[in-house]
Amino acid sequence: MTSPSTPPGLARFNTVEEHAARVALHEACASTAWAKRLLAARPYATPEDLYAASDAAMADLTVTDLEEAMAGHPPIGRPKAGDPTSAREQRGISGASDALKAEMLELNLAYQERFGHVFLICATGRTGEQMRDAVRERLGNPPEREREIVRTELGKINRIRLARLVEED
Repeated sequence: MTSPSTPPGLARFNTVEEHAARVALHEACASTAWAKRLLAARPYATPEDLYAASDAAMADLTVTDLEEAMAGHPPIGRPKAGDPTSAREQRGISGASDALKAEMLELNLAYQERFGHVFLICATGRTGEQMRDAVRERLGNPPEREREIVRTELGKINRIRLARLVEED
């Protein structure tokens, strides 16, 4: 189902042994249900087919599945040590002032206390100030609304990570 124009990473993902594909997907998203659904639909003709499958799987995740996916994400301002993906995605906060980092820590804790999980946002391309403003705004959301925002943000993160996967040489 791949063609000469299939990006090398997508061609590899389509043909690699299932365990290796599962590991690659887990690096993109910690949800087992999401990964199972994407694995079951292999091979993908185009990156867009993979992204559409990801979006559909994300839309169907249960609350428990979302919690599992969120558990794979470190708090904003504290990327996982030794994890280049986490550090790259949170670049906007890494150069922030100590005052902004301290404020984000406080806001992260308040958010986690209110919602029971880390504040999740697609941080790629956002400044520290934009992330701070987003957590401030979202602290006032009802839990149901916040869960759907988290679902949307996870979908954006997954697309970025899948794009990196399919374009790899």
